[in-house]
Amino acid sequence: MSASRYTFWVLILVVAIAGLSQGLSIPLLAVLLEQQGISSLVNGLNAAALYIGMVLISPFMEIPLRKLGYRTTIICGLVLVTIATALIPLFSHLAVWFVLRFLMGVGDSALHYSSQMWVTKISSPETRGRDLSAYGLAYGVGFSAGPLGLNLLPLGLWVPFGMLLILYAVGFFLLARMKNDYPEVIVQTEKKENKYATVLRIGWLALIPSFLYGFMETSLNGSFPVYALRTGISLEWVSIILPSFVVGSILLQMPLGTLSDRLGRKRVMTVCAIIGGIAFFLFPLSGENVWFMMLLLAIAGAAVGSFYSLGLAFAADILPASMVPTAGIIAAINFGTASILAPNVNGVLMEWWEPWTIFWLMGASLLVFAAACLAASRGTAQKQQVPLPLEK
Repeated sequence: MSASRYTFWVLILVVAIAGLSQGLSIPLLAVLLEQQGISSLVNGLNAAALYIGMVLISPFMEIPLRKLGYRTTIICGLVLVTIATALIPLFSHLAVWFVLRFLMGVGDSALHYSSQMWVTKISSPETRGRDLSAYGLAYGVGFSAGPLGLNLLPLGLWVPFGMLLILYAVGFFLLARMKNDYPEVIVQTEKKENKYATVLRIGWLALIPSFLYGFMETSLNGSFPVYALRTGISLEWVSIILPSFVVGSILLQMPLGTLSDRLGRKRVMTVCAIIGGIAFFLFPLSGENVWFMMLLLAIAGAAVGSFYSLGLAFAADILPASMVPTAGIIAAINFGTASILAPNVNGVLMEWWEPWTIFWLMGASLLVFAAACLAASRGTAQKQQVPLPLEK
């Protein structure tokens, strides 16, 4: 196995561990707070600390990445997550947990951003979609498996946290055996332009999917239970309906990535956005038919569940390699911002209009994105060979 493929598979395993960590820690802490009698509102605000950490640190992640390299930045993120995980069982105060979850968000952001950028760098243009889809698949599988760790809680408070610490140790061991690498250096020219402005000007279309995916994921996880209760669906059914979206995305994550390598990212995302938008528009028609709900969410998940990885691959296609880390920063900010906005926007929609309007909003957003893809110049499908920063 070549060094680059070994690096790729180690990163895949590490991100699966990170996904499992998030998939377990979010519901685990929610359950522990519920057992303490904490209100659902405060519980949700405490959980938001994770995303706040991600959003606030994201604009600064490119600095350590370029100075320390991919591996060192990943290790620093894993250290933060490990420390926070080890300290959580020692405290029960809300303020302390808020700080620790904030640190987990910072660590997760460093880990995911660096590993995504590393996978993007070592992947060839011919396999970039497939490789980034494998990355997204690994995270999705880990995140989906995470809640199973709740079954360890009856064995003792430390047991699920101890399992996570063991997995982190495996990650440290694998990372220690890898050689560090660095992003390509940005070559300055006489006529300067802010690198973020350059990336937004060239890759704006490729950066929209990260926002859309963050909004959809948080809407389904955070707002759908409220929608279900207001439309007479039990929480037991919610726990069965929601995974349909994840299952759908897992099933087509790799096939869509491979297809995008052959047909082009923009074309694949356009079709997927139309299918996902139609599925969300049809969702209110399901009424209380939970099987129809599961089918529609599975279709939507299959269509748009790989949007983040496809968008990042598209950005790598149309941007010079030295600017891809900057695009990753913007994508991470988009995802985190959407994750914070979604519960508030959906709350207003459900309070002032009908609960089902949250699905129409997601559907309309996807169809608008599809229209933008169709309207965009075909020239963005080819990598732009220009000096950086670019002239306006």
